[in-house]
Order: sequence, then C-alpha cells, then structure tokens
Amino acid sequence: MVAENPAFSTQQPGIAFYCPIKWDKTYYTFTGFRDPEQELEQARRVEPTLSLWLRNNEPEATKKQNASLPRREELKRLKRELIQKLGLLDIRWQRKWGVAHKCCQLQSLGRLSTQNGLNVQFFTDQSGMNASGHVMLGTMDVHHQWTKLFERLPSYRSMFQQSDWLKECISHLLGGIQVIHIERMGPALPLEEHYSTLNTFHKRLLPQRLSLHPRSMQGLTMSLENDRSTPYLHEMGHFIIPTMCDTLQLQNFLQSQAQEARRRMRRKDKLEAEEEDIISSCLQDLSLHSLCKEPSVSSSQMIPCCRRLMEERSPQMQGLHLCISHFYSVMQDGDLCIPWDWKG
Repeated sequence: MVAENPAFSTQQPGIAFYCPIKWDKTYYTFTGFRDPEQELEQARRVEPTLSLWLRNNEPEATKKQNASLPRREELKRLKRELIQKLGLLDIRWQRKWGVAHKCCQLQSLGRLSTQNGLNVQFFTDQSGMNASGHVMLGTMDVHHQWTKLFERLPSYRSMFQQSDWLKECISHLLGGIQVIHIERMGPALPLEEHYSTLNTFHKRLLPQRLSLHPRSMQGLTMSLENDRSTPYLHEMGHFIIPTMCDTLQLQNFLQSQAQEARRRMRRKDKLEAEEEDIISSCLQDLSLHSLCKEPSVSSSQMIPCCRRLMEERSPQMQGLHLCISHFYSVMQDGDLCIPWDWKG
C-alpha cells in the first residue's frame, strides 16, 4: 500500500471518494453476470420499427414541410427561370442540400447573368467540368471563380470532344465495347482526370494487336478505374477495367465474360423497369408528395422496400416527401429518410 501525501490530496474531509468499478470482460465471461456496457451497446443498436418511428417523427416532418412550402415554390421558380435564361437543359445538385441553400445558389448564379449555352449545371464541391461534360459550380467558390470557369469553357469543350474521340478509339480496339463513366458517391470526377485516364489506357492498347472480332463486344459497356488491379464484372453487367491492366489478360477476361455480362445487363434492364413501375404505384397508393432514393440504394433493394411500404400502408406518410436511404432521419425541410430494409 502506498500512503498518500496530504499536501497533494484533492479529497475534502467528510466527502466520500467515489470510484466506479470497471471489471475486465473476462469477469463477465466466467461469472455469467451481464455486462452493462455490452447491454448499453446492444440497446443503442436496436432499430425502431417503421410505425413507431413514424409515430414519433411524422409531426415534426409535417411541421418542417409546411414551413418549407414557400421556399420550395421559390426554388421551382428560380430554377425554371434560370434554365430558360441561360439556355440550359437542367440544373442539378450533387448533394442533398436544403431548399434555402439551393435558392441562395441559384440567386448567386442568376446575378452573373451569363449566356453560356451549356447543357447541364451541377452545384458540387468544386468548379470545373465533370467526366459527363456537365459544368460544375463549386458551392464554396466566389463569383469571380465562376466567371473564370465560364471563360475557360471553350477549352473544356475541346477536352471533352477529345475524350469522346479516345472512347471511340478504345471501342474500336476492343470489339465495339462502349466506354462509359459511372457516377459514384463522393466528389465528381473532373474532366481533366477522366481525359488523362482515357489517354493512358489508349496508349497501352495501341501497340498491342488484340484478336477481338470488330463487333464481338458490341452492346456491352466498360468503365476505367485507376485504383483497381484486376478486371471485374459488375453485378449490373458493365466491366470495370484497371487503367494499367495487362492487355492479354484483358482480352481473355472480356471474351470469357461477355455472355455473362449480357445476361446481367438484361437483368438490370428488367430491374430498372420494375423499379420505375413500383415507384409510380407506391407514390399513388401511399399518396406521397414525392419518392426518391439515395444513389447507394440499388434497384434490387428499392423494389422490395416499396412492396413492403404498400403492404404497410401507413397513413402517416400521406403528403410527405420520402427518401429511401440507409438510415432514419427528418431533414431540415421535412423530407423523411428511412432505411430500405426498415423493420415492420
């Protein structure tokens, strides 16, 4: 035992010193007693049923949605006027910002009053042009950075045309397969990076004489990835090819997996058509104001989710904006997020 020096003691006379006992995990294993920390963690993991969560959160969602109605109408008006004024096909947002935030972004764009003849504008984390040829306006950038971007648009358009030319060349070398870009979660792929990837891959293919029939891969699609080491066939039927892939390995893989890729693409088309139908039915049957899903929710997850929602037929959803996601949440404008695998 070590004696404590009274000069350094923080304990006051007459006050009992409290120190909670924390047992080692093996204590609970050998004694059979319940571990309070483990029970607390399990309690946190218990997910509520959909009906219980709606009962607790629908009033708040309805209140927020009603408060956001004027802002939603303002957003529709601003978007419609800017599309017409700037000759755009559409204006989109990469992230799920609130309605007020979106209105501010459109108002900022409107002040520039620039006639650009663009196809689509995205509000994202950075300014530039993405791999699909859409103009990206960084939400953290100031107006003069947007103006500089508009001045550089001719060079961006030229790079985009060169990217399309490289895709056609790669397609010709690989039996007619179509090179596509898959939009993923996270930051958008800048056009400069996409062009560099296509150029590198094209240069690797050129010296090789692959024995693929000119039309043997027609109707199939592939995307390029810099951080992958082996070729891969996605469950939706498109090939994911490493930029630095060995060309002989690539040829053998494409030829051996072509039939399976076509089967998966037919399945994907069937799923997407079924998903579109069931979303329409769900909107009508549940009297929802809108129904959407996060990009990370697949068709094979969305379809059974919508079926179960129509079976549940909760009246608390009527008139609400519903987003199928991976978690429960009430957004700032009253949109409801529920997990695709919600518990009944």
